[in-house]
Amino acid sequence: MDLQWFAAEDEGRTEDPTEFKLRKAREEGRVAKSQELNSAIVLLLPVLALIGFAPSMLNTFTEMLRFFLTRATTADITDPNLAMAFFSYFIRLVLPITLTALVSGVAVNILQNGGFIFSLKPIQPKLSKVSPNFGKYFSRIFSAEGLFNLAKSLFKVAVIAAVAYVNVRSELPKLVTTMNAGLWNSVAFIASMSARLLVVAAILFIAISVPDYVFQRRQFLESLKMSKQEVKEEYKQMEGDPLVKSRLRQRMRELLSQNMAVNVPKADVIITNPTHYAVAMQWDRSTMRAPMLTAKGADQIALRIKEIAREAGVPIVENKPLARALYAEVEIGDMIPDEYYQALAVILARVYALDSRKKNVLGEL
Repeated sequence: MDLQWFAAEDEGRTEDPTEFKLRKAREEGRVAKSQELNSAIVLLLPVLALIGFAPSMLNTFTEMLRFFLTRATTADITDPNLAMAFFSYFIRLVLPITLTALVSGVAVNILQNGGFIFSLKPIQPKLSKVSPNFGKYFSRIFSAEGLFNLAKSLFKVAVIAAVAYVNVRSELPKLVTTMNAGLWNSVAFIASMSARLLVVAAILFIAISVPDYVFQRRQFLESLKMSKQEVKEEYKQMEGDPLVKSRLRQRMRELLSQNMAVNVPKADVIITNPTHYAVAMQWDRSTMRAPMLTAKGADQIALRIKEIAREAGVPIVENKPLARALYAEVEIGDMIPDEYYQALAVILARVYALDSRKKNVLGEL
């Protein structure tokens, strides 16, 4: 029996699906979508197209009848021109409606999928799809999804019946008079009433499809829920995923950028490579036993550090060996190792020379 029809919590799947699992499901062609929305849009737009193209389609149909009736007694039925004429008229009649239905069907699927998806996975042969599995079908029928679909179908039938009843009842006096009216007037009246009935039904179906989409999305996310063990195993598998690594690096850069805006203005000096590396140094005698590296970055982040430093008036000193060494060996928040004190003392002496208030701290190094 397929367990996906039971509640995820009953199977121990309590964790929301990860981004990786959602992406994998999307690559397999599995997304949350409402077939009711597809049906409603594919009904509404072709009906509107039919109403809009009705005059030209009627002219084409009249022209086709006139063409064939005038040649009914004289034309040779084996004449290929007759077949070509028939297909020409046929295409002119059905093409507007067919194209509208096709475009609307593709567009609503792309809209629900969040983009175009091409996957052969759903149509791959699978024995489990053709093997008798009565437990699966019974569980599906009596599941929340099965009951929801049943209620939805009954409601749609009730909506169509109600719309038809209201429309026919309101037009009943005119409908009776068509018995004495001409053929054209009767056809035009029936056509307008049918078009109105279809448009109203399609709009109501769209309204019905909104809660259906919400329900389908909730069921889809429920079916993808994971157990805690699955989350751990997936994390282990993804550690080597280049996409995950790139996203982690991007997140780290964002965090560093946020910290830079706070830490760099507090720094005593920025040591640069000068173009590839930049590290920010801060020393507060009352709270730090040694100078601390408060920010560092390479390339674009280094440029950003120097930009913030210039705006805050923090001195920038070029020292290629020291900048490279500190960037490679010291992490943000760590104290400077003893072997770099002498080189750092020279830099701080140059910086503190500009501020007499800080000269007395040189003896601490």
